[in-house]
Amino acid sequence: MAAAVCEEIEAGPASWRALDIEIIPGITAMLAVAARIGAPLGHDFCALSLSDNLKPWELIERRLDAAATAGFVIALYNPVSRARPWQFGATIERLRRHLPPATPVVLGRAVGRADEQVSVVTLAAADTASADMATLVIVGSRETRVIARRGRSPLVYTPRAAAEVSA
Repeated sequence: MAAAVCEEIEAGPASWRALDIEIIPGITAMLAVAARIGAPLGHDFCALSLSDNLKPWELIERRLDAAATAGFVIALYNPVSRARPWQFGATIERLRRHLPPATPVVLGRAVGRADEQVSVVTLAAADTASADMATLVIVGSRETRVIARRGRSPLVYTPRAAAEVSA
């Protein structure tokens, strides 16, 4: 929300620019979910908001296409709201055009709270009903791996080395 404060300071009275502002870093939902499941952000990644309150849906679609085709792991904020229940489903369908069905998808809901839930599914099995505004979704890249562990939660990680190097 620091950007919202900065926007208000810029648009507000000149006296607001004289205010002492301290922005304190926190742990983002993207990093909290990633830490709970392993290291899905081990290589290049991006974060996208599916909210079209401040940008057009067409821009979100272009960014999803670009991120998926460029090989980024994608962290999705604001996947579902009462005003836009359809956008997460549209996002999953769009990503299925670019990524293999077995691509890991991590759904982290309320991470760090008592009602925390973290699950791992494939892109093919991703159910849009499993996300809400308290959910952060991480969609793996083509290189993202899942390590099954008997009696334990799986580990999801993206190798640090790029699978392909082009000249």
